[in-house]
Amino acid sequence: MLRSMYSGITGMKNFQTKLDVIGNNIANVDTYGFKKGRVTFKDAISQMTAGASAATTTKGGTNPLQVGLGSTVASIDTIDTQASMQNTGRGLDLAINGDGYFTVSDGAGGKLYTRAGNFYLDNQGTIVTSDGYKVLGIDGNPITIDPSTTQSYSINATGQVTAVQNGTATVVGTIGLTKFANPSGLNKVGGNLFQQSANSGTPNAGSTLPANQSLEVAGSGGTGSIASGFLEMSNVDLSEEFTDMIVAERGFQANSRIITTSDEVLQELLNLKH
Repeated sequence: MLRSMYSGITGMKNFQTKLDVIGNNIANVDTYGFKKGRVTFKDAISQMTAGASAATTTKGGTNPLQVGLGSTVASIDTIDTQASMQNTGRGLDLAINGDGYFTVSDGAGGKLYTRAGNFYLDNQGTIVTSDGYKVLGIDGNPITIDPSTTQSYSINATGQVTAVQNGTATVVGTIGLTKFANPSGLNKVGGNLFQQSANSGTPNAGSTLPANQSLEVAGSGGTGSIASGFLEMSNVDLSEEFTDMIVAERGFQANSRIITTSDEVLQELLNLKH
């Protein structure tokens, strides 16, 4: 069989993967804190038909003769660039202006991370995500605003939560941030949440934190500041995604044409016996 036919198959599979990633990006164009994906390709193994030769006193050198056998997916990257912020005016809508992630408890002793800061208060006054995961403070514990004694509350740029309780302003906690050496290496686990992976690095690596502090204060340790009343939008650019979709579609069509052309060549070979 012709090698070009199998090369075309690899190209079609790769562009299918690219279209899958593009489709997910477009589906999350309005998802708070979403970080888009990107697919890159690399050439597959090349078959050697003749090796290179070095120059001699009587004859020059020759280059190797190789036939490529298609392409493969090199990476599916998470692009963790800062997205634009939307003004909501809601006190528990928080956006990180810079690096870092909000840290939440997964309910089983583990930690998850998110850039989506649309937080809420549960019936106990604890700050939680839309799925009920508790947002952690710099001491690694959830932050609770006592609903029975609190008249109002505010959150400043360092994540400090101040509640007016019985007419007195009291700091009830400070929302902590986590920074990774390689945030693109985090695992997406759904629900706007990320999970530490083997290549993301350890949380807040290299930071010197006090004994009673397990997370960074916003604005320190390389983390960004917190903007209350704002939400970070998705960093998906629709014009870019539609352009990439057209390129991927044409690439898929071109590779399918390779297969049909190779099939026509094989048909001609079969017709030689008539």
